[in-house]
Amino acid sequence: MDDATFRRAVASDAEEIAAVYLASRRAFVAFAPLAHSADEVRLWVAEELIPGGGVTVATRGAGEGPVIGMLAVSRGDDAGWIDQLYLLPSAVRRGLGAQLLDQAKAALGSPIRLYTFQENSGARRFYERHGFRAIAFGDGSGNEENCPDVLYEWTAPASA
Repeated sequence: MDDATFRRAVASDAEEIAAVYLASRRAFVAFAPLAHSADEVRLWVAEELIPGGGVTVATRGAGEGPVIGMLAVSRGDDAGWIDQLYLLPSAVRRGLGAQLLDQAKAALGSPIRLYTFQENSGARRFYERHGFRAIAFGDGSGNEENCPDVLYEWTAPASA
């Protein structure tokens, strides 16, 4: 996707970030019920996600266009985490997700972990194509949706 620009999320992006999250969940994760209403998602994005830092948005055009993707990362004691990675359905399969993953890898280093749902075969194929490997499977008791999940990890290739 050659017309995307990446930048740090700001408070005024909250509505568009929530719209990307909700549209992506409806299109690709319909099997997992939303644990929160759309209004609660909007509030969470505005009051917790963006102020918590680590959120990058992808916009169409030179940075002032609409938000078409979002990435939220954080650091744990022993790994970096991709907490959220969502794209508008119309932006999928155009290289944008790979570019956001590259941003996460540059920001977090190695290793990086993330969860996705076991049933989300599209996301699983995407992460596996980009070097993530499944390291644990859960029964859903650890997430709000109560859907079986899988923990993935990416480790940078060893230098020769």
